[in-house]
Amino acid sequence: MWPSWRRLGLAAVFATSLTLGAEVQAKESASDMATVSLSALPSQAQSTHSMILAGGPFPYDKDGSVFGNREKRLPSKARGYYREYTVKTPGARNRGARRLICGGTPPTRPDACYYTDDHYASFRRVTTP
Repeated sequence: MWPSWRRLGLAAVFATSLTLGAEVQAKESASDMATVSLSALPSQAQSTHSMILAGGPFPYDKDGSVFGNREKRLPSKARGYYREYTVKTPGARNRGARRLICGGTPPTRPDACYYTDDHYASFRRVTTP
């Protein structure tokens, strides 16, 4: 059995390596992330993208709210960088699972947008012509 100070030291090293591993994974996944052309997305996503560039109005209250990126699936940025927008799903009675997450300042000129059709489980970076 190791002394308690040594166990604490190892726990700190382990926690730090987990944090660094998550940061590296986020950076790697950003460079390895699949892309999709805006024109290849559903028409509802294209409409949402146009609304983002116009600054609204948006159909849902949560549209334009800060996306926290808690799962670290997008490149690491300061809190408030990413905003989420609903992509309407035909036939859905609620907001559905489709979203555009865009980052940048001002929000009407995003540096990057990401599309998810599975409620944040996966993302594809949106490319525009």
